[in-house]
Amino acid sequence: MSARPIASATISFGLVSVPIQMYSASESGAAVYFNWIHRKTGARCKQQYVDAKTGERVEKQDMVKGYEFSKGQYVLFSTEEIKALEEKGTGSVDIVEFVPAEQVDRLFFDKGYFLGPTKGGERAYRLLAAALKKASLAAIGQYAARGKQYLVMLRPMDGGLVMETLHYADEVRSIAELALPEQDVKPAELALAMQLIDQARSDRFTPQNYKDNVRTRMLEQIQAKVAGEDIVAEPTQEPETQILDLMEALKASLARGGPRGAAAAGARSGTKAARGKAAGAAKPSKMQQKMKQLKRRASA
Repeated sequence: MSARPIASATISFGLVSVPIQMYSASESGAAVYFNWIHRKTGARCKQQYVDAKTGERVEKQDMVKGYEFSKGQYVLFSTEEIKALEEKGTGSVDIVEFVPAEQVDRLFFDKGYFLGPTKGGERAYRLLAAALKKASLAAIGQYAARGKQYLVMLRPMDGGLVMETLHYADEVRSIAELALPEQDVKPAELALAMQLIDQARSDRFTPQNYKDNVRTRMLEQIQAKVAGEDIVAEPTQEPETQILDLMEALKASLARGGPRGAAAAGARSGTKAARGKAAGAAKPSKMQQKMKQLKRRASA
């Protein structure tokens, strides 16, 4: 299925304009969501707003937005006042500067979007992508949409362009707020740690090697529920003996093959559990047995 655009915009740098369409780079539908259901009727529950003081239900037309400037004290804003404060959507991604992409710390990244050219803008689109690649730079700018002003970074990818929304400086906290240890690292421990890293070292990141086991397990159990089967709890592994001595822990990790060895062991135990579940799933449920009996009687 081809990608569907979620918005249209124009990239502006200097006197050059590049009309583009935006596509989500991640799949939000991959998440598993549950709804609240009334246990007695089986109907879905709706959210209601209740007055915190009186406990009475409040209708939407009787509500107004407020900002809590002090504990329990609010300054109120009407819908018109809030709209007046919101950024007007211009549909323009205004580039301000070009910087090396590695200079933007990953803590600032929020969400990514693919940018594709619209009809008539292919030439300018290819020019911008080629120029950014040749210069080994990324474009920093701002984009107004849905009443907000976003800080964005544009970078080339496989002949195309990717736009990533960034956090503003006051939205990112500093690691200096933490109480970090100041002890010196022992050379022998550092050497063993480097060996452990080398055992699991890869030349490139391959995201296909990683799966969301929790999501997979949830979807399997949902299908089992739909089919009328009982949910069986996942077998829990016995907790491993905790090694308190750092040197002994490093040596033990190297002996078992490092992080990859531990991951492989977990994968093998997960495979055994999956096989057990598959064997259980192969056994027809009582409902399925009854359906087969009815089919046999009908054919007779």
